[in-house]
Amino acid sequence: MAGKVVLCFGITSDASLIASDAVNASGGVGVIIAKSPSTIRTCDELPCFEVDYEVGTQILSYIGSSKAPVVKLSPSQTLVGKPLSAKIARFSSRGPNSLSPEILKPDIAAPGVNVLAAFTPKDPDAYQGFAFETGTSMSCPHVSGIVALLKSLHPSWSPAAIRSALTTTGSTTSSSGEPIFTMGDPQKLADPFDYGGGIVNPNLAADPGLIYNMDTTDYVHYLCSIGYHKSAISAFTQNISVCPSKKPFMLNLNLPSITIPNLRASVTITRTVTNVGPIHSTYVASVECPLGVQIVVRPQMLVFNSTVKKRSFTVTLSSSHKVIGGYYFGSLSWSDGTRRVKSPISVRTEIIPSYTDGS
Repeated sequence: MAGKVVLCFGITSDASLIASDAVNASGGVGVIIAKSPSTIRTCDELPCFEVDYEVGTQILSYIGSSKAPVVKLSPSQTLVGKPLSAKIARFSSRGPNSLSPEILKPDIAAPGVNVLAAFTPKDPDAYQGFAFETGTSMSCPHVSGIVALLKSLHPSWSPAAIRSALTTTGSTTSSSGEPIFTMGDPQKLADPFDYGGGIVNPNLAADPGLIYNMDTTDYVHYLCSIGYHKSAISAFTQNISVCPSKKPFMLNLNLPSITIPNLRASVTITRTVTNVGPIHSTYVASVECPLGVQIVVRPQMLVFNSTVKKRSFTVTLSSSHKVIGGYYFGSLSWSDGTRRVKSPISVRTEIIPSYTDGS
């Protein structure tokens, strides 16, 4: 290693520190660490660089194919606006929702890897009160700040309305137009169980066009649909709450997403949207069907004016039973030509078993 820059593949969060100490002790002049995205660890004794496994593999291939591989060290530069390939981190929470499989989780994804953040000044991992941090502790403040801005723009919006605006305007491609992948072994194309509606886009969320709103009644009906008694619901809401005589259909919860956990033949659900864009608007539906699933939306056009601000529609999903049972993904979009209100769809198809009397 003496006098050389060493390429290392690590699996632990402190791989950079371990590798740099070993290379430095052996007389190396630098180290490149290929590892999963996590908190950036600084190296005190020699130049240290972190890349992901994909880039690390490319460097390894270059070393193997070159008779005299060269590393060039240049002064650091700050790059602004350079598009990056978006990826969902390995540690990010994934769907499906184990407690309520009819509700899509996650709702949205946000930046959370190697974010420069204010830090306790005396912490050994910080430098003059700042450090790179990774995790939901970083993505959460991104979303919280966006929510605060949306609430200041739209003071009357409910939490459900804000969640809808974020979910239906999320980006499902990177800033350069490339698809979003997940970090893992192996990498795969990301889907709604990885990012929900997509990566949060605050500018689009400020003017979503349509929102899927909910109030206390919607939540009470949801609790009724999953079996809570009226006494328990009343204790929770601090008001007398009565469940409808007919048990509410859980799939009709007015979410900005559609999740069917067990589609065998056909199911019809209802959604209601509220116009928060131009008063006179017309939205047309378009559908990307999950593999092996047919989707019919009625009506296919929603017209709003000064007196009509809410419109309901139905979505009928039917399985062809021509695919292997499992989750498949698609989307339902409403567009007025300027805005696109996109709802992620996840459907778990089931194959109806056939039994043969062998007697």
